[in-house]
Amino acid sequence: MTNLATNLVTTAQEHPDAVAIKLDDAQLTYAQLHGLAAKAAGALRAAGLQEGDRVSLILPNVPAFPILFYGTLLAGGIVVPMNPLLKGQEIEYFYTDSGAKFSFVWGDFAAEAHLGAEGTSTKVITSGPVGPSEEDLPSGEAIAVPVERAGDDTAVILYTSGTTGRPKGAELTHDNLDLNAMRSAEDIIKISTGDVIMGCLPLFHVFGLTCGLNAAVRQGATLTLVPRFEPGKALEVIARDKVTIFEGVPTMYGAMLHHPSVAETDTSSLRTCVSGGSSLPGETLREFEETFKVSLLEGYGLSETSPVASFNMLDRPTKPGTIGRAIPGCEMKLLDAEGKEVGPGEGVGEIAIRGDNIMKGYWGNPEATAEAIPDGWFRSGDIASVDEDGYYTIVDRKKDLIIRGGMNVYPREVEEVLYSHPDVLECAVVGVPHPELGEDIGAAVSLREGAAADTEEIKQYVKDRVAAYKYPRTVWVLDELPKGPTGKILKREIHAPA
Repeated sequence: MTNLATNLVTTAQEHPDAVAIKLDDAQLTYAQLHGLAAKAAGALRAAGLQEGDRVSLILPNVPAFPILFYGTLLAGGIVVPMNPLLKGQEIEYFYTDSGAKFSFVWGDFAAEAHLGAEGTSTKVITSGPVGPSEEDLPSGEAIAVPVERAGDDTAVILYTSGTTGRPKGAELTHDNLDLNAMRSAEDIIKISTGDVIMGCLPLFHVFGLTCGLNAAVRQGATLTLVPRFEPGKALEVIARDKVTIFEGVPTMYGAMLHHPSVAETDTSSLRTCVSGGSSLPGETLREFEETFKVSLLEGYGLSETSPVASFNMLDRPTKPGTIGRAIPGCEMKLLDAEGKEVGPGEGVGEIAIRGDNIMKGYWGNPEATAEAIPDGWFRSGDIASVDEDGYYTIVDRKKDLIIRGGMNVYPREVEEVLYSHPDVLECAVVGVPHPELGEDIGAAVSLREGAAADTEEIKQYVKDRVAAYKYPRTVWVLDELPKGPTGKILKREIHAPA
């Protein structure tokens, strides 16, 4: 039996009274979560769901998400998690492309979902905190034992936020997700029953889904949900629920670090923190470990790799500033522009990945699949170097590279310098069109409260610390940098002022 939902069934048998999901005062034990998921599976079957049919979830981090996620899998369906902030036109594309039969939607987002469903065959069903009401979905006989699925059958279709063209649906199999959750829980983060994991990463995103929900369910740990990340609320939940494992993206760590209540919050329960989603500035890592007295481990992955590919692991030396080594079951190498391997100390290359975490392909898009995985190795689009010990350091996204007058400038290097400036809270370095050079260096920054620095001073600060061709000629201040659903800074939405 390789259905991913088997993990829920097993944990519910072994730890029926352990708390699975918490949301403030509401909580579900593993027995209750299994019971509600089995009921949802029966209702879906009664409503006409066949094995392999797609079910979209447009839900925030509320108990309904795990209930309907595992309910769909128990019934043999495929889950299509979607960002609740999508608008009607975008939703229509996802519904049409995935061929979703049903879509469970949180009330606040129902109007856009109904708009998106017009002209499609998707049935939109409003969900409350623990699922839809009986009027919206007929009750059927509960399906407590998962429908048999093969390990390479698709379990989830995750749409990647395409920077060019339309998003593509990465097909992740039952084996992809199960093995990656196991590696996350056992090899990397060392999660066990009794652990409390912070659930502030969105569950519709692969990081929160695998390392949060699926890893917790596999090990019988508690996932305490936060529907919308806010640093003060996160600190409050850590203290209240005695959170032992925090999983976040760099902006979350920065926000908690600089929150006024950090000094008087009891965060002593924290044992391990993990960061992914984008590069963690070295300054944030050092400050966070010092303030919170906890290890902060950085790793790397993509939607297409289920997501974890490499990590600084607890049982090996950690190297701050790196994304660690390839995890068990996964291989990584660097390739130059001609496709030749780049060895340790030989410069930079594009990360290529092979292993049991690689997606089956892009849903209904064999051309894009062949381009991404031409020879069994998935091309990540990320540029990195590797050292003698096999630790990788991300230099930048291939597409973020700035070529200034023929010279390569990797934004990450300039951003590290900016983050070391005492007044800079967040920054993003981007290419700015230039008539002679093709591109020049620009930097958008947001400043800490009470900061005195001006743009000229910041520019000079960087100029003193990097080669002349690398410092930003244009610096501008924003109240806040644009961010995606996980809190990752969106460079594609940052443009220099005219």
